[in-house]
Amino acid sequence: MKIKISWPTGIVLALVAFMIFILSFVYKVMFLPEYDHHLVSEEYYKDELNYQKEINEENKGIALKENIKISKDSLGLTITFPSEFKPSEISGLISFIRLSNEKIDFSVPIKLTSNNYLIEDEMLVDGRWDVKIEWIVNGNIYLYKEKLIY
Repeated sequence: MKIKISWPTGIVLALVAFMIFILSFVYKVMFLPEYDHHLVSEEYYKDELNYQKEINEENKGIALKENIKISKDSLGLTITFPSEFKPSEISGLISFIRLSNEKIDFSVPIKLTSNNYLIEDEMLVDGRWDVKIEWIVNGNIYLYKEKLIY
């Protein structure tokens, strides 16, 4: 038995198949947890208002004789603060943000005994991290941002 399909029926079947194909992708993106989509920040618009303040704080850090340096070694990441400041005067917060998985984001307060701060290897997962260091010395707020592959 041979099935004969006329061209209008073929066009309708092709359109229906294409619509099912597209709707399956819409279903995956909207309802399956492995395709979870979220904003980098839940308070995106509030963060945007503070952006000029962040630029000014970053420029203050750039204007220093030396800025923060981040280097990878066998123990983890070493963050070196400028030697022109006493380590006991430096305070603030170091944030590690993973855009692909917000569950592993973490922040650590800055408490220094020397100009180096070690983030241990066990705290970091391989991949891309956004590092944001907000540090305060003598009432001046500085900001350092870097994107790194660990």
